[in-house]
Amino acid sequence: MTRISQAPQLARLAALSVIALAALPLSGCLYAQIPVNVPDGDGPEPSPTAIPSEQPSDEPSGDLPSTMTFADGADIPSEAYIQWGDGLIADDGWKIVKPDDGNGGWTYGTVDDTCTAQFWQGLIPDVPTVAGDDSVSSDAMLAVILGEADAAAITPLATTGSFSYQVGGNADVENRQVVGEEGERRWAMAARAFTATGVGLYVIVDCTGGDLQATMDEVIDRNAVVIQ
Repeated sequence: MTRISQAPQLARLAALSVIALAALPLSGCLYAQIPVNVPDGDGPEPSPTAIPSEQPSDEPSGDLPSTMTFADGADIPSEAYIQWGDGLIADDGWKIVKPDDGNGGWTYGTVDDTCTAQFWQGLIPDVPTVAGDDSVSSDAMLAVILGEADAAAITPLATTGSFSYQVGGNADVENRQVVGEEGERRWAMAARAFTATGVGLYVIVDCTGGDLQATMDEVIDRNAVVIQ
């Protein structure tokens, strides 16, 4: 992941990033997490709903790709169920900070209180996605979280990373991610939009004094994106 530059032309975005993270209510709803100071009121106003509460079947939905690059996303059946696998629930190094709120969000924290990992999953009908282009749509998700009206402001700052796919320990789901810092506080957010199903998910790892990169790697390794 590439650290956000402190160059003057990026200073506003860096400031918005800090504000966005400071204001996150950990509710699991993207709409509630948009900073109120989006310039001129032109920012997107997404109001995604949680993934439907009914549980998916144990069988995969149709023929799923063996990897989940941005291009592979076009081959996901429209009825597929996409969610985070919870790999921290029985991990002694983590504790629940905010339990599942019923709206697609929950948060874990390290037992030493240096880092948190905030997860969200849900439908994103009002995020300005581009059908068939999961990369651009993932940048649009990041833009919404950061209060930017245009994903084009995020794209030059974001890098392509990965989540685990189906089980932990791989790097088969492409995502888009940005990082930032404020004093001793460092954070990384990574998002993936699945335009074939209208679903998105993200994780934000926020550390004060902890090792951000190691923590993000651990979170990604242990919490796979599960598609059925």
